[in-house]
Amino acid sequence: MPALSQSPHHFDLGSARDVPESHLWSDSADDHPVAGPADDAVPVVDVTAGDAAEVVGRACEEWGVFQATGHGLPAHLLDRVEAQIRRLFALPAHDKLRAARSLDNVSGYGLVPISSFFSKLMWSEGFTIAGSPLDHARKLWPHDHRSFCDVIEEYNKAMRDLAGRLLQLMLLSLGLAEEDVNWAGATGEFGDMSTVIQLNSYPACPDPDRAMGLAAHTDSSLFTILFQNRVSGLQVLRPTGRAGPAHWVTVRPIPGAFVVNVGDLLHILSNGRFKSVVHRAVVNRTAHRVSAGFFCGPPHNIKVAPLEKLMEPTKGPAYRAVTWHEYLGLRRKLFDKALQSIKISEEKWEDHSNSSNNTNTNTNTNTNSSKASSVITCV
Repeated sequence: MPALSQSPHHFDLGSARDVPESHLWSDSADDHPVAGPADDAVPVVDVTAGDAAEVVGRACEEWGVFQATGHGLPAHLLDRVEAQIRRLFALPAHDKLRAARSLDNVSGYGLVPISSFFSKLMWSEGFTIAGSPLDHARKLWPHDHRSFCDVIEEYNKAMRDLAGRLLQLMLLSLGLAEEDVNWAGATGEFGDMSTVIQLNSYPACPDPDRAMGLAAHTDSSLFTILFQNRVSGLQVLRPTGRAGPAHWVTVRPIPGAFVVNVGDLLHILSNGRFKSVVHRAVVNRTAHRVSAGFFCGPPHNIKVAPLEKLMEPTKGPAYRAVTWHEYLGLRRKLFDKALQSIKISEEKWEDHSNSSNNTNTNTNTNTNSSKASSVITCV
């Protein structure tokens, strides 16, 4: 086994011949059974179809996740994105560490933030891009950073356009009009919302049953758009219900498709009608899997609260209003208990209804959003 570089946090995963103690998850796959290939399948939605809004809404309610096809992003752009991700993570560790994420900035190279909640390290590494990739790319490639920046900037623009279309479908499926969530922008636009790109690397693992690529979690965002291309590894937790006891479902890769999953803020916005999905990444013995997550959230100081139109006549909001910045603070302290910490009991909802109505997402507050890097941690 190769030696650790500086610390277990910078272990060279790609050259490992066995799994070190620092990365050993003996019970990584024992919490719930994994459905077989003939069992549940995550819904696939052609976003150009006439019934796309209806199908998206049903998928968000029943699954919290779907695969989007018909999105229009060209295959050659996705191929270039994957090539640049692989180029980045193929760099020697000492080169990648030149662009390491600092304590006061979410951008850069490093472990995923949820690592701090687990005693074992995950079989993965990440690179976060909040805003322009230029500064960190210069550290990685002092004389050859332009190709990376050009691809990421083109991808970012295309993904913002796609995010706007997906958000509109989600709002339509809930029976909402544009004015109900005015920060979402006009149809086909994405307004002043916050976004972050998270690049991930999951090298081949010599003992995949005893390692974990990314531990189970929900996303803090409104929703996340994941490009995983052709290598399997993403699993979502199907809760106990009509499909039987809770179990993991592998999201089978569809070349060119995007996986869209509901995050905690959209769960709050919909008053629990859309479900934030628990998901994880597993690793395999032979293939090096890479992915790119596009995290979408509201402007940083807009409060997200359940919309009045989505409440039952005799019930109030299920959650109190929060900004993404505030919610991320809760996630850093409470991790998977954060959503429960802002839940309003039925007995107390009347005490919160006035404040929720005054601070919901249909606010006309004039905000000048700061850069996404000041508020987003991609948990």
